[in-house]
Formats: sequence, structure tokens, C-alpha cells
Amino acid sequence: MSEHLQEAVVGSALLPFQIDGVRALVERPALLLADDMGLGKTIQAIEALQAVLARDPDASALVIVPAGLVGQWRAELQRWAPDLQFSTIRGAAADRAWQWRASARVFIVSYDTFRSDFTLNPHAPVAREWEVVVLDEAQRIKNRDTAIARCCKQVIRRRAWALTGTPLENTLDDLASILEFVRPRQRDERLPPLRAGDPSLFDVHRSVQLRRRKADVLPELPAKTVIPVAVELSEGQRASYDRAEREGIVRLEALGRDVRVEHVLELITRLKQICNFCPRTGESAKLDDLRERMASVVTEGERALVFSQYTDDRFGVQRIVRELAPFKPLGYTGALSQHEREQVIDRFRREADHRALVLSLRAGGVGLNLQEASYVFHFDRWWNPAVERQAEDRTHRMGQTRPVFVYIYTCVNTIEERVALILAEKQALFDEVVDTTSIDLKTALNLQDLLALFGLQQPPTTK
Repeated sequence: MSEHLQEAVVGSALLPFQIDGVRALVERPALLLADDMGLGKTIQAIEALQAVLARDPDASALVIVPAGLVGQWRAELQRWAPDLQFSTIRGAAADRAWQWRASARVFIVSYDTFRSDFTLNPHAPVAREWEVVVLDEAQRIKNRDTAIARCCKQVIRRRAWALTGTPLENTLDDLASILEFVRPRQRDERLPPLRAGDPSLFDVHRSVQLRRRKADVLPELPAKTVIPVAVELSEGQRASYDRAEREGIVRLEALGRDVRVEHVLELITRLKQICNFCPRTGESAKLDDLRERMASVVTEGERALVFSQYTDDRFGVQRIVRELAPFKPLGYTGALSQHEREQVIDRFRREADHRALVLSLRAGGVGLNLQEASYVFHFDRWWNPAVERQAEDRTHRMGQTRPVFVYIYTCVNTIEERVALILAEKQALFDEVVDTTSIDLKTALNLQDLLALFGLQQPPTTK
């Protein structure tokens, strides 16, 4: 172990596998740290940053993270590297201008803010040569065609570290896009693209990925039990659901050759929302079951996370928060400012009388440490099973001392049941190729797959 690495880990509470991770980051100019969620990728990166930056007093690092994780990175830096000066890039453009010029060693910025501030002007602070660039939740650049992905790959960097437990969510091109970042880049250097069909892709992957699973390195971690919950729609819900499905199928058939994926997804969304709450009567079989289970959670002295893909006050987070009022729930969605999100998480951690935290899956499913809860409820299913697993691991991670119970709701004889079967089949196929594959219905299923959910066939095209 190098002298600087020894200094970085002495006196810390790092586990042996984490020390190995720190060593790999320090010794390699490019690394994809793909540990299972909850194994402390952030901590390993911070310890490695200390060791690398200790070698050169003029060197600096750029850390790009989802907006909701900026506060967590600040807290972890203060805890694990209190002597490492950092600057947080946020606020109005005028404020960000001086924040980029601060005399700091580490600069923390959200993906969206970085995209706004990035420039190829070599005199701009953001365009400097960085000793290290870290992408946390690096799956954010899985789509190579987004502005965020393009900006991240153009940064001048001596070292490139990508942190993600799910480097492949939908297709091999997701992985290829992330790997395009995981390599050093000099100014004016044009790096060749990587493609899913490129035979060298897997060679590159094997050469830069470090991945450890919970079962292998944390055998003492309490068990996580996943419990499917099949519920029957209430009478009012069933009437509304059946009517919406009949009318939706008639519309799809009427569109004929003009039918598009968007039309089918619109119907699926409408039906999934009715499975949450009936728009006509307000009935909800899921809510009735959830209330009973929450009463048991409270009796046991435990707390819960409730996830929904919807955020509104008719079918999603806001509605669930209102309906669970006796349990003093808190809500967490992307509509909150960064400061408001941090306040919600802080209140849930400090005030035990808040028995439930209701989160939107996209805003609260990554990066958060919520070991205070030991129950997880998926109120509705997302298109992507890996996103659900990420959400569950907000609580099933290092530091959890109690068994975690995960309940997944599915309404019987509805689109939810049919989609779940298709996802299971697709997941099994992908699992034969990549360990942590997950499927996004919007990209993994074609129009015929979607129409088949309603017993329809794609009309033949006219020659």
C-alpha cells in the first residue's frame, strides 16, 4: 500500500473490501466501481480522492452527482475528509461563477448544473484539466445522445471514475456509453466511440470494472425478504378499470396503422393509475392493505419507506401522504428543492414519530441512506426492476441491523399483472448475459409486444 493510501485509511472504519476498492481507484487511471448498492462506493471514492490529491497540492477533482445527492456528498466529505476543502456549485449563475473559482480541492456539482456551466473555452474554470473526475450514479450518462453525456465525456481528466451499481439497465449500449467516459482524456484528444456490437466492448469492460456483491462481502448483512402482494381491485376500481380498458382498446383499434407506442403507453399509464386510486370513487385496494400493514409496522416499533412512480395528489406520492396522515408521513419528490429534500431526510432521521417516508421512485430511489426504516412498500411497479432494487437498497445497506421486508403490490387481473409477467421473462433472458441487467419497458418492448398486452396485433403495413 502506498504512503498516501495508508494515510487515507488509517483510523477509518473501512472494511477490507473497501480498502481494496480505494487501492484500485488510486492505482488505476480509469475505473468503473460497480459494487452492489449499499456497499459504500461514495466512501471509497472519497478516501481515494484524499490519497490522490495528497500527491499534488495544485491538483483538483470534479465530482458530478444527481441533484439529490449533493448534500450527501457534502456530509460524507465533512465526515471522511474534514481537511479536504470543497466547493459546492449551485444557485444563480453569478454565484456559480465565483464558486467555480474558489480555492478548493474538490468541486461538487449536479449533472444539470454541470451541463449548464460546461464550456469548451479553455480559460473557463470548468474547462481546466482535472486530476480526477467522478461520476456518481453514472447510469445518468447511459444515453450517449443527451447533452449531459456529451459534456461529461468532453471534460479534460487525468483519471476517470464512474460509480454505479447498475452500469447496464436496458441494453449493451448503456454500458458502452458509460465506458466511453471511463478513460483519461487530454485536451483536444478525440477518443474513439464504443458500440454495443464492438467485439472489444467486453474486453474494455473487464479491464475497468470492479464489482463486489453484498452476499460475498457482507455475509452478516440482515436478510432482505421480498413479498409479492396480490390485491383484488375494489368494486368501484374494477368498474372504472374495466371501462377504461374497453374504451382504450377501442381507440387503439380505431387508430389502425396509425397506432404508435406512445398511444399504448398512454393507456397503460391510465390503467396503472386506476390500480392505485379510482379517479371516480377514490377507492384503493392497495391503500386499504397498506394501512393495515403500516399499523403492524408501528406496533413493532419499525418505520417504512413507500415508493411510487407518480408524484401527484390523485394517484401518487402526495395522495399517499395525505391518506397515511395518522402515521405522520413525510413526502419526498423531485419537485422539492435540494435544500427541501435535505430537510425532509434530516427530519425522517431525527424524528421517529414520522413512521413513513413516501418517495417518488425517480427522486428517492438512488443515493440516499435510510437505514432508519426496515420496511419497504412498492405501491406501484416501475418499468425497470433494477430501479426498484436500487430503491429497496436505500435501507438494505451497510449499517442496517434489522431484517428488511419488501412488499410489492400487484393488482390481480390488470395490466400490472401482465406487465410483471413480461418483465420477468425479459429479466431471465438478460440475466443469462449480464449479472445486473434490468429492463425498461419503453425501450425493451416493441409496439407488437405492447399491443399484445391487450390481445391486439399490429396491423400489416401497406406496401
